[in-house]
Amino acid sequence: MTVQLGMPQPRDGAITGPGTSSPPPRPEGLAPGLVDRYGRRATDMRLSLTDKCNLRCTYCMPAEGLEWLSKQAVMTAAEITRIVRIGVDHLGVRELRLTGGEPLVRADLIEIISALRLAHPELPISMTTNGVGLDKKAAGLKAAGLSRINVSLDSLHEETFTKLTRRPFLDKVLAGVDAAWAAGLGPVKLNAVLMRGINDTESPALLAWALDRGYELRFIEQMPLDADHGWTRRNMITAAEIRGILSEEFVLSPDPRARDGAPAERFEVRRRLPGAADGQGPILGTVGIIASVTEPFCADCRRTRITAEGKIMSCLFSREEFDLLGLLRAGASDEELASRWQDAMWVKPKAHGMDHVGLDAPDFVQPDRSMSAIGG
Repeated sequence: MTVQLGMPQPRDGAITGPGTSSPPPRPEGLAPGLVDRYGRRATDMRLSLTDKCNLRCTYCMPAEGLEWLSKQAVMTAAEITRIVRIGVDHLGVRELRLTGGEPLVRADLIEIISALRLAHPELPISMTTNGVGLDKKAAGLKAAGLSRINVSLDSLHEETFTKLTRRPFLDKVLAGVDAAWAAGLGPVKLNAVLMRGINDTESPALLAWALDRGYELRFIEQMPLDADHGWTRRNMITAAEIRGILSEEFVLSPDPRARDGAPAERFEVRRRLPGAADGQGPILGTVGIIASVTEPFCADCRRTRITAEGKIMSCLFSREEFDLLGLLRAGASDEELASRWQDAMWVKPKAHGMDHVGLDAPDFVQPDRSMSAIGG
């Protein structure tokens, strides 16, 4: 039986039992690991530490915020450690990304990372953050065992940043980015969502700034995961538009490195020189474009997601989720938990289908959860 999502889901702190969200069992004789019906194997785990956030980004959350999960509904440090261990030791997970909400607001973040690093000395562990408070924690995160970091940064202008995030914290974010670099949490990757008429014209300057400092910038198409449900295909800045805007000042060439399941399509970047042929001039760095909506990469998706309350989501846009934490708290063995996880991933949809949505998207229904309640 699947759980149909509400908004938000659930917020009363109740711990659901293991029988409330059981996916159909997989056929016998399948290969081990997190495989689905279309031959994909999930090896990249995205795990949300909290649904709480200290920003109110317009493309993610309403101005008044959301009703947060209760403390008892959220996975404990020990439960997180166990779930990751099952993923790595039993199911072939090879990369871990810690997400939120905003993971820096979790008081035991350092302890969680230390425990994960102790258990998995070779596992790449990254984290996505909005950067608020990162300047004070970057060195400790590195010492605890964090491998690298992604920071959301949509604008270098205070007025635009505040309009997008509804908080005047640009200086805090920039300080956090610099601290992450100084602490050795590289490559430092920056994520920018372009919003039509707000920050889209700022993208070349943002790229130039990132290249000058050695940061890796990735532009992300706005996805229909905002809590206000105000997304429309017509207002979204597409990957094709992003490439066009950047090409006015830069020459973009496909990165020769294999994409290897990464969500971002990477391009080598050169400055566009007057009178020079494209391809001349030194490579300044790379830029990535994540075109989840218009140029989806579903066929090579390798991600599995665990929400802050321990629900398995096979896709950001899934309208089904399956309870892992309830089963764990009911005393299930590692083998039983691994089997539930495999069953949940077996029914992963072939694709999200948004690349076929028309400009006005009259028939498109957004997922009920916002990005902050899923974990990016």
